Amino acid sequence: MPQNEKPAQLHHHLQEHIDLIARHEQEFLAQRTETERIGDRIAAFIGSLTFIASNLGFLTLWIAWNTLPIRALQRFDPMPFQLLALVFATEAILVASLILMRQSRTGRRSEERDHLMLQILLLTEREITALLAMERQMADGMGMPEIGDNQEVKQMSEQTPIDEMAQIIKESLPTE
Repeated sequence: MPQNEKPAQLHHHLQEHIDLIARHEQEFLAQRTETERIGDRIAAFIGSLTFIASNLGFLTLWIAWNTLPIRALQRFDPMPFQLLALVFATEAILVASLILMRQSRTGRRSEERDHLMLQILLLTEREITALLAMERQMADGMGMPEIGDNQEVKQMSEQTPIDEMAQIIKESLPTE
């Protein structure tokens, strides 16, 4: 293979993985309900500087309207601005609810990714174990017993007891 074909081939291989990841993300986004889509758009707006600026502008206008001595303005919420407090408290409840809903959904997606990653890692462990076992056999067949008899290589070429390992980790972690 000519030297200049390697980067293109490598790029193609990486692009396939990138496309697969993008497709999974698009499928996740497409499966959202209309309510979830609206909630996501609102949550995205809430997380913007535009939202902060509009809230600050609204607050400034409200306080100015209800405190400045301009005869044309009829005060509707005198100090200590109880109506304003009610408006912002209601907004805070709605904002918190929207954010929690979005975090819950993204948490579920993160769990899906974690499960996929665990499956890939388990598959990879099995494949590497099989490769190491084959390499030990090849080393023995080629008259290189020092490689085939190496204790560390022997241990790594044995199946890893995943359930046992998970239990040991669980028992080793501190409890609250």
